[in-house]
Amino acid sequence: MSRTPNNYYRISSATRAPLRIGLLLDSRDEIPVFLATIIEDIQASNFAGIELLVVRKTTAESSATGQRANSGVHRFLRQISDPKLRQHLLYDFYSRLETRMKPVDDPACKVDSGHLLSALETLEVEPVKEEFAHQFPPDAVEKIRSKDLDVLLGFGFNIRQGDILKAAPYGVWSYSYGDNEFYRGGPSYFWEMRENSPVSGVILQACTGELDGRLVLCKSLFATEHTIIVSRNRYTPYWGSSDLIIRKLNELHRFGWDYLRERTIPSAPYKGKRRIYRTPTNRDMLAWLGPILLKKAISYPFRRETVQHWRIASRVNGEPLHDLDSESDCSGFRWIDSPQGHFWADPFAFEHEGKCWAFFEDYSYKNRRASIACSQVSPQGEFGPPLLCLDHPSHHYSYPYIFRAESEIFMIPESFDSNRVDLYRCRQFPNQWVREATLLEGKFVDTTIWQHDGLWWFATTSADPSPGAGCLLLFYSTSLTGDWHFHPANPISTDIRRERGAGRVFRSHNRLIRPSQSCAPSYGHSVTFNEITELSKQRYSERPRKTITPESWEGVSGVHTYNWVGNVELIDGWTPMPLKRMQRSNR
Repeated sequence: MSRTPNNYYRISSATRAPLRIGLLLDSRDEIPVFLATIIEDIQASNFAGIELLVVRKTTAESSATGQRANSGVHRFLRQISDPKLRQHLLYDFYSRLETRMKPVDDPACKVDSGHLLSALETLEVEPVKEEFAHQFPPDAVEKIRSKDLDVLLGFGFNIRQGDILKAAPYGVWSYSYGDNEFYRGGPSYFWEMRENSPVSGVILQACTGELDGRLVLCKSLFATEHTIIVSRNRYTPYWGSSDLIIRKLNELHRFGWDYLRERTIPSAPYKGKRRIYRTPTNRDMLAWLGPILLKKAISYPFRRETVQHWRIASRVNGEPLHDLDSESDCSGFRWIDSPQGHFWADPFAFEHEGKCWAFFEDYSYKNRRASIACSQVSPQGEFGPPLLCLDHPSHHYSYPYIFRAESEIFMIPESFDSNRVDLYRCRQFPNQWVREATLLEGKFVDTTIWQHDGLWWFATTSADPSPGAGCLLLFYSTSLTGDWHFHPANPISTDIRRERGAGRVFRSHNRLIRPSQSCAPSYGHSVTFNEITELSKQRYSERPRKTITPESWEGVSGVHTYNWVGNVELIDGWTPMPLKRMQRSNR
């Protein structure tokens, strides 16, 4: 049974000396909870240790000044008297209201850090303040340099410039919240909502003081939330990027700095709508919130909660969507209505004794959970009566990845809330299954498995604390129930538009194809066929080749699973429907 991913990132097999880490903080008493997670990862690793805290010195005068500046009355009086501040009054009011609507487990929430930092050596520094940056005094830089640190992690002191960037050989690493190809400036994750961007990004950058400037070590992209609360939009990017540092420190220790530099993300032409994004003006706020609040006010008496209602479509003898060398002809699919009070999704086609079967998620609106069902598919593409395969009173099943291994038939269904990835063996086809083994512990979704070059491979998307915060991980083994090895190229995708599996890995014209689903701009938006161009125990690479979008079917707003066998193709699609209507139909 495999271990959880964080355990792998915390372990390095290299024999070189442990990395020496320094932290730049504004305070050692309270830190954001997501930063506490990062520190815990480093302290639990076998290859890195925190040797020094560099904390901004706080004087009694500066503390009193800060308290006055942060008081509501003082801030309001300053804004009224200053024309430059007056133009941001609405954003300031919005920010104060927004802080009361933070989600549970907000990653920016401050926690006591005494148990993590109390035993560490601390250097207090009073930086030289400039307009947008902090310069460190020469004596402070020399003290930091004398600690022989490898990396400084920057979580304080605003923008850092000068010799502090050269105080450690691998520079100062810090997060930049936002996709740097589209958003420069801030406030982070506000403008993504304001401009209806489908994704919100995070980058981990290294500033070394060299002429090439900042190096983007890695980037993750997450779906922008459909909300007007910025703390809810930052929730997934903050939590989803909390492992970037431990991952890159692990690579640095195992493979060295040149390895990281070779894998930095090259700069791309800036595509932002504004040269620099700044604090929204009153006009910006009115143009954004005005129409939204007016629409909500008008529709309030008629409000109704909608859900994604999924259906399955089948096609027989069509021009295959999985043929990468042909255009996507989506005509001829027959949409199948599920029983009242249910939706059907995640179809997998499987051939057994000359007959075609469909295995799928059968969701009950009444029970608010799903089971795995199957139906025989007729030569015309029609579904026979559904048979129950897997059901549990407290687990939600979906994505029934069914496959053969020699003479046996197996299935790996998604069971996110069971906190594990289980392998089931078919005892009697089609609907008697027994749990054979647990492949992986933790929260994972859409596990996809295949054979290649004498090995078993499976790709799965981590889902902690939520599926939207995960990344795609790859494992390999010599047998289904043997030891599964964490691939050194992990994660193989950190882009929400290509992470989650969307069907069986298949061959097309001697090419290995991995279907993936895009969860931006919404969950289950489209399916992309990715050609796996390199697959070995050491390396993995793929490239997108073809995308299936919902526009081909009238009334369909998204598609997210595609499978085929022989001349039968199956796909699913969703339509927004009123929840009460779906619930009533079950009574």
